[in-house]
Amino acid sequence: MDKRLIWLALGSFTIATEGFVISSLLPDIAADAAISVPLAGTLITAFALAYALGTPFLATLTGEWDRRRVILWTLVLFVLGNLAAALSSSFELLLIARIVMALSSGLFAATAQGTAVALVDDHHRARAIAVVVGGTTVAVAVGAPLGALVATLAGWRGTFFAIAGLGALAGAILWYRLPRGIVGTKLPMRQRLAATLRPGVPSILLTTLLALTGAFTVFAFVVPLTVEGGGLSPIALPGMLLAFGVGAVIGNIAGGQAADRFGATRTVSWSLALSAVMLVMLSVIPAFLPHSVAGPALMAMMVPWGIVGWAFPPAQASRIIKLAPDAAPIVLSLNGSALYLGVALGAVVGGTVLRYGAPADLGLVAAVFPILGLGVMLAGHRAARAIAMPAE
Repeated sequence: MDKRLIWLALGSFTIATEGFVISSLLPDIAADAAISVPLAGTLITAFALAYALGTPFLATLTGEWDRRRVILWTLVLFVLGNLAAALSSSFELLLIARIVMALSSGLFAATAQGTAVALVDDHHRARAIAVVVGGTTVAVAVGAPLGALVATLAGWRGTFFAIAGLGALAGAILWYRLPRGIVGTKLPMRQRLAATLRPGVPSILLTTLLALTGAFTVFAFVVPLTVEGGGLSPIALPGMLLAFGVGAVIGNIAGGQAADRFGATRTVSWSLALSAVMLVMLSVIPAFLPHSVAGPALMAMMVPWGIVGWAFPPAQASRIIKLAPDAAPIVLSLNGSALYLGVALGAVVGGTVLRYGAPADLGLVAAVFPILGLGVMLAGHRAARAIAMPAE
């Protein structure tokens, strides 16, 4: 394996750590800014919207640029965004800093995968992408819990400082290790948008959006759910994120294997159905159990929830690639945008639930979205089969 892929994965790890640790920082940020936790949740919404909408435009704009230069500049902006967040004197400045981080994160992710493919031969492209994307999975399992631990020791600003340092390290190594002269292919925005109209693609993108909306309705506000609803101590948050991360790693591996063995559509169906069950349980536990039992039970639920939830992305990616193999980079990018739009919508829904209800209501509301996603997916699958059947 080309060792340069490891350093690209380190960049992915750094960026994803910031993206997943933010939910555990919201209560402290809200307290310092003298705002509500739902309002602090707009940090997640703004990030996700900027990522989803900005990445396709930036990827189109920089498609023919030297990839080494793009990667280094994205990491520079990401580091500056984290430093600005750590030093921010108002919530508005922190919000702007997160938007800068989102734009740089999205462009880094797109460019890093293209660079990974360029560094290896044709037979190892899938493995190269898996290594780079694997940095994200490791961030969920290790980076987010460590970031939450740093926050308990040095405050939420300390977490942003730590991530900035890690980003600077990744940038320095990649500056030294990446070759110059690797350029990509510019994909016009018209071509990207046309891919959304292919038969079957809209239903897959809508399913992705609904699945992530349900997941982040809860995950964005997992601290109020587990601390206020379940009685867990804030000190337990790193352990809770670690439990979720362990489940995510297992689910990511199992989801890909299940898609290959049992079919991607069946795997996605089971993931959505079981996700709805898990989300309902995340509401039932704090609503009906005393804190002495609810807290440990919610902690234990993080592992199966992580498994079920993270089985979805690889299986869904397999479905959309199979649908449009000739335009795989484009449709995968669209699926990524749908994913982050779901994150943004989930944060909005979760914040609305907290404004008008209780943390224990989050799971019940969230469960509606994977059920809707399952309905959209099954309807789209049946329509595609009907079109494929010869007329009698």
